[in-house]
Amino acid sequence: MKCPKCDSENCNIINEVSTTGKDFSAGKGCCGAVLLGPIGLLCGLCGEGRKTENTNYWVCSSCGNKWKA
Repeated sequence: MKCPKCDSENCNIINEVSTTGKDFSAGKGCCGAVLLGPIGLLCGLCGEGRKTENTNYWVCSSCGNKWKA
C-alpha cells in the first residue's frame, strides 16, 4: 500500500474502536434486587445500549496521513 499523499510504502494498518452508550445501571440493578432478589440485579443491564464500532485505517509512518482503504 502506498500513501496517497507522499507515495511512501512505509504504511501500517490500525484499528480504531469507539464505544457509545452506558454500562450497568446501578439504580436499575438495586431496584431489581429489592423487587426480584439476585435475579433482579440483571435488570441493571436492561435497556442499556452500549455499542462498539471498529474502523480500520491505513497510516503513513513517513508523513502521518491517515485514510480508509
